[in-house]
Amino acid sequence: MPSPRTVVCPTCGGSSVYASENLYRPFCSERCKNVDLGAWASEGFRMPADAPPDDQVYGDARLQ
Repeated sequence: MPSPRTVVCPTCGGSSVYASENLYRPFCSERCKNVDLGAWASEGFRMPADAPPDDQVYGDARLQ
């Protein structure tokens, strides 16, 4: 039987067992999973938006 795969926990950087026995995978613990969930809930993970200034038309100028 192969040994379980170990991955890096996205929150703390520690090792985490990536197997069905780990209810919190890919996180190492419930705490790390909740820290990540809190960051999503508070919009800590956002993609930067390059919005045009208010006086410019939104979208590709070639299509207008």
